[in-house]
Amino acid sequence: MVTDADVIVVGAGMAGLTAADRLTAAGRSVLVLEARERVGGRVLNEAPDAAAPEQVVEIGGQWLGPTQTRARTLAARLGLQLYATHTDGANLLERRDGGLLRYRGTIPRINPVVLADIGQAQTRLDRLARRVPLQAPWRAPHAGHQDAVTLGTWLRRNVATRTARELLTVAVRAVWACEPHELSLLHALFYLHSGGGFASLIGTSGGAQQDRVVGGTGLLATGLAARLGDRVLLGRPVHAIRAGDDAVTVTARTGDSWHARRVIVALPPTLAGQLDYHPALPAARAQLTQRTPMGAVIKCLAVYDEPFWRRDGLSGQAVSIAGPLSAVFDNTVPGGSPGVLLGFFEGAAARRFSLRTPGERRDAVVAAFTRLFGARARHPRAYLDKDWSGDPFSGGGYSAVLAPGTWTGYGHALRAPVGRLHWASTETATIWSGYIDGAIRSGEHAADEILRAEDSR
Repeated sequence: MVTDADVIVVGAGMAGLTAADRLTAAGRSVLVLEARERVGGRVLNEAPDAAAPEQVVEIGGQWLGPTQTRARTLAARLGLQLYATHTDGANLLERRDGGLLRYRGTIPRINPVVLADIGQAQTRLDRLARRVPLQAPWRAPHAGHQDAVTLGTWLRRNVATRTARELLTVAVRAVWACEPHELSLLHALFYLHSGGGFASLIGTSGGAQQDRVVGGTGLLATGLAARLGDRVLLGRPVHAIRAGDDAVTVTARTGDSWHARRVIVALPPTLAGQLDYHPALPAARAQLTQRTPMGAVIKCLAVYDEPFWRRDGLSGQAVSIAGPLSAVFDNTVPGGSPGVLLGFFEGAAARRFSLRTPGERRDAVVAAFTRLFGARARHPRAYLDKDWSGDPFSGGGYSAVLAPGTWTGYGHALRAPVGRLHWASTETATIWSGYIDGAIRSGEHAADEILRAEDSR
């Protein structure tokens, strides 16, 4: 069969673009087929003010931590600069009763018994996480038991105080965009190990939320796409993949078909499972894709003329037990104007507010910001949000949530190629799984896997 490319990549998110870039650099011909009319996947820039298109905010993935070396290397290669997330000033903790507590640093000044309870839980989880093999979590010493219970069950059994459980639940929502009872303990441990521990995942300075890209992380995707040029085809939603002995045929809903020696499906596992495969996928892979739902998150941003909270000695960072927003950040662009506050509906709150109108969501977000930062937060000059659960080509965010039984029953099928089909997405990464860095690593892995396979022919 005459092929259109050596490799077809399905999906122009960070995983797919990275894989295509790496294969092209190795001299292979590549086509990237993207369903959307844009590149980037779960990475997306948007300008809230049409009169100032250069002042963008990210309504998708945005942060790069200090150990996320693949993403930082890519940013440098594309000539992009990083800047630190704003942390100067006091943070806020909104209690269950709506009261506000100011504190500096990472630890609020609350009951020392509660702090000790949180500390012991984090220490124990980190210790358990280090024993989970990143390449094969199902081989952890107690994988069967850990994959039979949820993280919520573990918190109920091992955290003594109500406030500690509430704060850890907020942290779970912030990291996994789900509720603790929806998440396998084994998956939580794998994820903690993958990202360097609990403090790394929830931290700003020194943690996963430390840095941002000047101009927005969307420039990572558009920069890679520019290198690939007309190899990237937009508006081609793939729906069928037919694998033969010597080649693979990929068909889009537009009616177009392409042929290649190999295919990388660079989609979240649950979306990858919705494609029509012939021959059918092995049972383990098909079952796996039915057990990897995405988290639920709505990212919300309010834009003000200036970051007024800074003059009040506030950092713009807040954690709320009362909700409905779990975490809040100062998302102001470099230069200090306009001022931007960022908040997240996550887990159950995201599902609840996904049913509301954009106007109702705006009212709830502005009310929360007003409780936290005062009357000046009541009148933003612009508001925007992105319900990732309602995005048909993402299915949710931040990444897949593996429920009990998934790793031990089907985890071996997550990364394993199926004939000429290969898989890439942040969910398949072993380091920084669930993050931009993990997506990049997964694309590199899939590309290298193909190069090894082709070189061994």
